[in-house]
Amino acid sequence: MNHLIQITEISKIYRMGAETIDALQSITLQIQKGEYIAFMGPSGSGKSTLMNIIGCLDRPTSGNYILNGQDVSNLNENELADIRNKEIGFVFQTFNLLPRSSSLDNVALPLVYAGIGKSQRDKKAMASLESMGLGDRALHKPNELSGGQQQRVAIARALVNDPAIILADEPTGNLDSKTSFGIMELFQELHQKGNTIIVVTHENDIAHFAQRIVHLNDGLISSDELNKK
Repeated sequence: MNHLIQITEISKIYRMGAETIDALQSITLQIQKGEYIAFMGPSGSGKSTLMNIIGCLDRPTSGNYILNGQDVSNLNENELADIRNKEIGFVFQTFNLLPRSSSLDNVALPLVYAGIGKSQRDKKAMASLESMGLGDRALHKPNELSGGQQQRVAIARALVNDPAIILADEPTGNLDSKTSFGIMELFQELHQKGNTIIVVTHENDIAHFAQRIVHLNDGLISSDELNKK
């Protein structure tokens, strides 16, 4: 198996006035292509900081991060934005859809940043929506969709660029339990198709869908175990 993600001795220090906060302390972690991992931990454990570094939304204070064979530890903002657009599909708790844009335009947004022409954008975005069972909602705006449908649009957007990783931050946090279960079943299907998925959650029943669970506490990995389903 290939290391898709290789993190070595990563630390992240935040300075708040005279105070320093060690958000991550010397984290070393490998993630293989095709794995399905859950990051768990209480608020302040470092799981969101680690997610932000893996997602190239933030840089480590020290250490190395190799993503898909490229060292991304010291890239500048434009280079990080390029990596984010090509390699990572994001799914957020709050969906992060543009309220005045249709489902189709929301899904096509990463392709705009990739410089792909409109006809090809619309074709790829439509195919991604159809894969989520939302082909008939392509022209609907977010406020015309249920919470579960909005999250499916967000997942379609995350998938449209064929990213190396799908990174989901509390993806069911705003959904009822029945809708949450449907979304997590969808992640399972995506994993079975070969996608690499990282889910950040504090809920055991959501983490249970993953094949490997990494627990963080006080900026350290406290356990890293295969999920005995």
